[in-house]
Amino acid sequence: MKENNSANGKVHEKHQSEDVETGELVSSDDTGKGKTVATGRRSLKTRPVRVLLRRLAAMSLALAVLVGLGAVVWYFLGWVSLVQLILVAVVAYIAAGKYKWLYVVLRTAPRDLRALYKYLRLIIQVKSFQRKNLTLADVFRQNVKKHPNKPCIVFEDQEWTFGQVEEYSNKIANLFKSHGYKKGDRVALFLENKPEFICIWLGLSKLGVITPLINTNQRLNSLVHSINIGKSQAVIFGIELADAVKEVLDKIESKVALYQISCNNNVGIADQKFHNLDVLLKDVPDAPPQIADKLGHHDCIVYIYTSGTTGLPKAAVISTSRYIFIASAIHWMCGFTSNDRFYTPLPLYHTAGGCMTVGQMLIYGATIVIRRKFSASGFFADCRKYNCTIAQYIGEMCRYILAVPPTDSDADHKLRMIFGNGLRPQIWTEFVDRFKIPRVGEFYGATEGNANIVNVDNTVGSIGFISRIIPSVYPISIIKVDPNTGEPVRDARGLCMTCEPNEPGVFIGKIIPNNPSRAFLGYVDKEASQKKIVRDVFTHGDSAFLSGDILVADELGNLFFKDRTGDTFRWKGENVSTSEVEAVMSNLVDYKDVVVYGVEIRGQEGRAGMAAVFDPEEAVDLNKLVGGVKKTLPSYARPIFVRILSKIDLTGTYKLKKNDLQKEGFDPSKVSDNVYYLESSTGTYEKVTPEIYGKINDGSIRV
Repeated sequence: MKENNSANGKVHEKHQSEDVETGELVSSDDTGKGKTVATGRRSLKTRPVRVLLRRLAAMSLALAVLVGLGAVVWYFLGWVSLVQLILVAVVAYIAAGKYKWLYVVLRTAPRDLRALYKYLRLIIQVKSFQRKNLTLADVFRQNVKKHPNKPCIVFEDQEWTFGQVEEYSNKIANLFKSHGYKKGDRVALFLENKPEFICIWLGLSKLGVITPLINTNQRLNSLVHSINIGKSQAVIFGIELADAVKEVLDKIESKVALYQISCNNNVGIADQKFHNLDVLLKDVPDAPPQIADKLGHHDCIVYIYTSGTTGLPKAAVISTSRYIFIASAIHWMCGFTSNDRFYTPLPLYHTAGGCMTVGQMLIYGATIVIRRKFSASGFFADCRKYNCTIAQYIGEMCRYILAVPPTDSDADHKLRMIFGNGLRPQIWTEFVDRFKIPRVGEFYGATEGNANIVNVDNTVGSIGFISRIIPSVYPISIIKVDPNTGEPVRDARGLCMTCEPNEPGVFIGKIIPNNPSRAFLGYVDKEASQKKIVRDVFTHGDSAFLSGDILVADELGNLFFKDRTGDTFRWKGENVSTSEVEAVMSNLVDYKDVVVYGVEIRGQEGRAGMAAVFDPEEAVDLNKLVGGVKKTLPSYARPIFVRILSKIDLTGTYKLKKNDLQKEGFDPSKVSDNVYYLESSTGTYEKVTPEIYGKINDGSIRV
């Protein structure tokens, strides 16, 4: 909205946003000043459930009118005339070109209605938690009371009950309370996957202390950055990560308190310069802590860092309400139960493992099985060993598992579903058929985002759907963007334009600040948060979370991931999707790691495709590769350059880091690996030498 300032004659534009740490609604204008405003009750337009009810009421009224008119015709003209009138109406409807919509309705109604039912149950439950102002610890305590002796966390040869997790987390809370920590303080956690990981941040949340969950792969500058950006006053770290902490002591020791934990009672080997958490916890009471601070449903509990595929990691704010919505959404949409046994080898410092799976234990009382680190050969072996019914994957895990030689026990498991994100369509069917997986719950979402979707009907390759019947119930959309800049394409009114079926665009989620499921809490870095918001989307003054991911929806509303904005590049006048080329290339090189990116060639427009293949033994047959590339990819999408990597750098979610590779390009003076180019006359990959590099750049060799 706009406000006329009579004092200076200027018109200032006001915006409302949610404070990323407190969740409080804030009003601000372009002067930079802001003030808190009362949240009040939301209008009907901002309530998706009420919008749905209003639409259903309108449809019911229209149906009643039609039935009434039909009754009148039948009464006065007879049933034959009524049938004739209906047939005429149907023919007129089809002649008007509406048959496609009718076809889509008939095809998608079962899917949409099932999803709608689950979504309504989800909303009812999260509203109940919100109304009671429950913290996550409150919800977990309800499960402890129901079954204190039920297995809660299984890890290697350990089995923790719900009662034991509650007691350990209470001890953590009481200890840090005695050390002076209170609501709003921040204590970072730098620890490998272990039961204590969950207990520690859960215990700290009982004080209102926020826990930045630091990626265990961080070292040196990135580790210091993660500690600092989370504004950490203390760091709890595992003894296995002590060397990483010691490397940055000179940069953090004067700022933060350091607590070391061994998690295996080897207290004698702890470094004396750090607080020994194992020793400190011995005599601490395990009763719930008594605190003066009032804790609530919207308080922040953890910071979860982005993977850091580009730049340094950013700390996303996760409140209790946000945590519960994420875990509850996947629970209801995938049809999980409290009797399921969940297996996750994913890092608990990320949303997928630490929220979606751990949330099934905390909120629904299910048993979870965690593993220290992912093992491709151990994935199904663990599922068999621990009698798991649900298993989680992410990123390239399924490709790694598929690369393990087949065995007679591949289908020997009790899994009824696998769920996760990143199962590429190119291997989806092969994976499901080989391991006899009844159902795949592929989901899509960003840790910091408000646009999360789930494949609810087992459609191969789909990451979710947009309803073609009632699209406004769940306010997500795909908007047109400039392929070069990633900026939204706007119409004459200055508003964003939605994509047609099968037209790629950027996925967005409409921001509704007072609704926990639709709010955008963003990052601790507020400037970085603003970059993820697009304004004036469908009406002037509204806003949405900009995912940065390119998706496409088919005519039935099924959504498919294409690429990330910035990763797509143009070559020979065509847009090239790096993720699609990566999937094809990986299949051609026996599921090895492949990253694809565009590189500049002096004097040529666009970017030429380049593929980096992790192959330290250099076992890739380049002749076979070029044949497969020509057979499966259009000419503009075929990688002009191939780099054989001798080492690899992965994120915690098994994503390859491509920024440095892209900067080095195909220059042999900057690259120690062998680089090859697609020689146009022979159609083969030939080695790039300094001489060849110069000829490509001066145009002597055309690619």
